[in-house]
Amino acid sequence: MYVICYQLMRKKHTYFISGFVVLFLLIGILFGFKDPQENFSEKVKVTLRVIGHQLLLTNNDSVSLVLPIVEINENKFQLSFENKFSIEPQNLVLIVETALKKASLPANYLVEVKQCLNKEVVYSYQMKRTVEKSIIPCFGRFLEMDCYVIELHFTDTPSSFSNIQVTLIVLMLLVFLFVTFFYYKNKSKEEIERSESKYKTIGCFKFYPYQNKLVKATVEISLSKKECELLTIFIETPNQVIKREELMKRVWEDHGVIVGRSLDTYISKLRKKLKEDTSIKLTNVHGVGYKLEFKR
Repeated sequence: MYVICYQLMRKKHTYFISGFVVLFLLIGILFGFKDPQENFSEKVKVTLRVIGHQLLLTNNDSVSLVLPIVEINENKFQLSFENKFSIEPQNLVLIVETALKKASLPANYLVEVKQCLNKEVVYSYQMKRTVEKSIIPCFGRFLEMDCYVIELHFTDTPSSFSNIQVTLIVLMLLVFLFVTFFYYKNKSKEEIERSESKYKTIGCFKFYPYQNKLVKATVEISLSKKECELLTIFIETPNQVIKREELMKRVWEDHGVIVGRSLDTYISKLRKKLKEDTSIKLTNVHGVGYKLEFKR
């Protein structure tokens, strides 16, 4: 018995430890990785500096500076320059598209070219994943030498979690669910096996309380729930009188109205099922209660 209990405890500990490991892995995934929005912001800033450099080179300018990139909000960034320069819209569209693709940044975005002095938009266009939905006006219009700032607004909001994080979280949850399911499945199986193998001997009968039956040799005798409950009480205190009040309270307490005749009826049924063994007797002690007697 000790060995069985020890093995069951080991199995339970194994399942719980596995569950905690999965839980800690999930916590590590959620908090251990760098914020995707932070990675996104850094990538955009580097890419915009590349775009700024390429635009200056189209003006044969390899000396003036690209000023620090300003993050207006989490999806909008501003590119500005040290000196004045001119912009060919066709070149701008091509340079921006090439740089963003190379950096694997979102394909849905809005570009606005503004004058430094009055912040008026002098040129803008919108790109979407499908070419048909993109809006690129005034391809042939040339923007004269002036001070410009370029704002890049991504119309796709980056996900709160990276694809790797989402995949790992899903995998960990599946593992956790599998471990939990396997644990409860085995637990239920063990309980069924224990209930099927657990019985009490009453004379020549084997009493299976979890299966509501008596077995004599190869013959099975079915018991009702109430008969099973009564017999269990009698076995707990053999050869002792158990008061009627106690029997009715323990068996019928949670079932509303208690009728005295109900007890007598079930005792009578139980007595008939036990009559095959003359060494046991269910006796009525008049005015007091009943006792289950075992002859030795």
